[in-house]
Amino acid sequence: MSVLIRFSPPSATTEQYDETIKRLEEEGNFSPDGLEYHIAYLSDSGLRVSEVWSTKDQLDAFGERLMPVLTDVGIDPGEPELLEVHNVVQP
Repeated sequence: MSVLIRFSPPSATTEQYDETIKRLEEEGNFSPDGLEYHIAYLSDSGLRVSEVWSTKDQLDAFGERLMPVLTDVGIDPGEPELLEVHNVVQP
């Protein structure tokens, strides 16, 4: 079952986000197995990231590689919201 995770880091900047993606790519950890969709966007309250994963296990495995990078660049991911995906429609 696919899962959706939404991050609302309290004070992350686009520069920190870009550095995180750069480091993950350099380490060969991005785009990880199981990631179906990744989107980063700005809202009135700051940077937000949403992802759809094939399975929660794949998300958890990536989280183990992601968290040290987030810590290193100074991003507190906050408390992510995790939801089961009911349906996906793609053109």
